[in-house]
Amino acid sequence: MTTAFTDTARFVACHSILHLDATHALAQKAILDPHIMHRLVMSGFYGWTEPGEDDPRAQMGILNTWTLDLKNNSLVVIVQSRVQPDWSSIPRAALADKIALLQVDTTVRAGATYGFRIVVNPTRDRQTRAEDGTLVRKRLSDTTPRHVKDWFAARLQPVGTDRVGPAGIRRIGADGDLDTLAIRMLPKLGLTAKHQGTKIGRAEIKGTLTVTDPPAFTDALTTGIGRARSYSAGLLLIRPTAGG
Repeated sequence: MTTAFTDTARFVACHSILHLDATHALAQKAILDPHIMHRLVMSGFYGWTEPGEDDPRAQMGILNTWTLDLKNNSLVVIVQSRVQPDWSSIPRAALADKIALLQVDTTVRAGATYGFRIVVNPTRDRQTRAEDGTLVRKRLSDTTPRHVKDWFAARLQPVGTDRVGPAGIRRIGADGDLDTLAIRMLPKLGLTAKHQGTKIGRAEIKGTLTVTDPPAFTDALTTGIGRARSYSAGLLLIRPTAGG
């Protein structure tokens, strides 16, 4: 959600913070299967769209990310949405704490700095030849911090650059110092059902961003970054820095 001015933009959303007992069957299944995690997240939003509509997740602006603390058996799921959820379908026994609903309403200004965290599905395309000699495009998940840094760099938007970069990559309306990024490769998640055998590559990126294009930045906050947004990737979480 943006204002009419290019030097400021407004970001409005709802954040749900779910603290789950990682030993409960519901949490265990969600950890093991990205489809079940997706269904768990979407269970809070029944009734907002008509049955059978295309991509209800995108319509409702639903993004999510999760962290697992194996030592303390804690699964924390953060869900962002543009509509208010109803989490009453989650069994009380599965919750380790009360669900928190936070209304986010932030005015983003050019030059503002934010600390950020995001889990992404970094991918790149590679052309290979099939047995008949035709070129086939194959999408690969990046598996090293260097590849992830290059992937993220392509989405940064230095002052004066366009919102769409080479190869049609959508930039995020902010710039950052690549040398100060903290990148951690996360375990890949295997899909089941019709996509059985497919792996979702994941990486966590932390650092600082400086806003260069507030409308583009709020769009990245609202719609997410990269692929696999149905599977807990792409949610950009920010916090204002001291003096930012």
